[in-house]
Amino acid sequence: MKEMLKLLPYIKQYKLMFLGGIMLMILMVGFELAGPLIAASILDNHIKLGEGNILLRPILYLIGLFLTIKLLHAVVSYFAQIVLVSAGTKAIQQMRHDVFKHVQSLPIRYFDNLPAGKVVARITNDTESILQLFASVIPMFMVSILTIFSITAIVFYVHFWTGIVMLLFIPVILIWGILYKKYSNENNHIKRERNSDMNAMINESINGMPIIQVFNREEQIRDEFEKINDEYYDSAKGLVKLESLSGENLANTIRSIVFAILVYIFAATFLSDSTALTVGVMYLLVDYITRFFNPLFNIIGQLSIFETARVAANKVFEMLESQPEEKEDGKLSSFNGNISFRNVNFSYDGKRDVLKNINIEAVQGDTVALVGHTGSGKSSIINLLMRFYDPSDGAIYFDDQNTKTIDKQNIRQFMSIVLQDPFIYSGTLMYNVRLNNENISEAEVLKALEDVGAGPLLDRLSDGIHTELAERGATLSLGERQLISFARALAFNPKVLVLDEATSNIDSETEQLIQYAMNVVSKNRTTFIIAHRLSTIQHADQIILLENGEIKEQGNHKELIALGRNYSTMYNMQMG
Repeated sequence: MKEMLKLLPYIKQYKLMFLGGIMLMILMVGFELAGPLIAASILDNHIKLGEGNILLRPILYLIGLFLTIKLLHAVVSYFAQIVLVSAGTKAIQQMRHDVFKHVQSLPIRYFDNLPAGKVVARITNDTESILQLFASVIPMFMVSILTIFSITAIVFYVHFWTGIVMLLFIPVILIWGILYKKYSNENNHIKRERNSDMNAMINESINGMPIIQVFNREEQIRDEFEKINDEYYDSAKGLVKLESLSGENLANTIRSIVFAILVYIFAATFLSDSTALTVGVMYLLVDYITRFFNPLFNIIGQLSIFETARVAANKVFEMLESQPEEKEDGKLSSFNGNISFRNVNFSYDGKRDVLKNINIEAVQGDTVALVGHTGSGKSSIINLLMRFYDPSDGAIYFDDQNTKTIDKQNIRQFMSIVLQDPFIYSGTLMYNVRLNNENISEAEVLKALEDVGAGPLLDRLSDGIHTELAERGATLSLGERQLISFARALAFNPKVLVLDEATSNIDSETEQLIQYAMNVVSKNRTTFIIAHRLSTIQHADQIILLENGEIKEQGNHKELIALGRNYSTMYNMQMG
């Protein structure tokens, strides 16, 4: 239940709407229960067996009142539902906003072992399940509880022993409710987990469809998905069985037993003039007892939705309570581009160091190239530079200021990055370059594109920089996507430029264009390059050769060639 308590802050934000909905619910229950009272009055006071003429005017008056109450009940029910659903939707809208905002603040480490599909499920599916709590479960619980207490009071007032009989069956229903909750919890948990797993797998399959098809893995992927889908089906089937047992079958059985007892009470008491029940009272008791058991079974029937919402809320709040990136008070009021790695060690898991005793000095305008085999630690150095992670030991300094004391967002506003696999968003070319940053003008976007040699791309696109691009740049070549990524980096006018394998997947002609643009943009900027093509980094001020997280060679191209060790061997092999 602690998950439900965590929802209270969201309810409080729209408490007036929720209170208004509750008041309408109370009115709705009052109008609903007034109907049988009027019908009983008509039967007992105006339609009496064995008497003379029936007075139609009072009957018509009461029938008119009855219809008016029914109409009011329908109107109040309509507005109560609208008000509560609107309040719930607003609360969930705010929750979705909070979850999405919080996701943006989580450290990169958080996503290392969390598939993107599960993150999507938290923000969409799970919050939608919680909405059902506001839109369906809570209103039904309130109506049911109000109805149960009101009917109990009326029935005891009208006929004490009937009230006793009615209450005898409540323990049976409560015991069933407890058993239902116990066996439904496990199925609900599995169902939610498998739903998240399916979302994650679908997301991965769509993104990796070319690999799946090229390597003919369609059947294996289908088998994996089928296994998850079967587990989801089994848990859903278990819930359906429980709901079937707690639905109309059980409700009708108990109502039939109570009705039989009422018939016996009616027959026994009718034989005595002093204790006989009138037709109107009998109608009233039958009607109210039928209404009494309906909300009890409605509550049990909604337990599955409640449990689904509870599990979903647990997942959402688990994400909301995840520790965001720590915010430091320190600021870089100005930054010239001087970067220093001093005795830096780093481990992802706290057990094995992937970087060991790294020392790098880069002054403003320097180009530092990182080379080495896969797993040598190149990307880890960039991760530390961008402050996606912090060193386990040692420190990194920006203009002699320890980065651990500087706010991460403040650091990153001085940096731009170009990745090996550039990401293109659905939107215009201009949006993809400036990422909705209104401080970057249309002219600056055009200049950045021209500087990286994207003129032919602009000429090809019908609407120029206002052309809508497909998701992930599906209609563009890899080289064109890379040029856009370069233009994005240049448009933000960074102090530090990071190129992560940026030229490894482009053709020679495009590489020449980018190399020219890099030479222009690197002036007065500190540039870190990860490269496998050693021909692209001969101009670098420093080339650092990494092996197993350690710096093995360090110097410029001529110095390392003259050294005649690993770098020289790698270069000669690449150059044939």
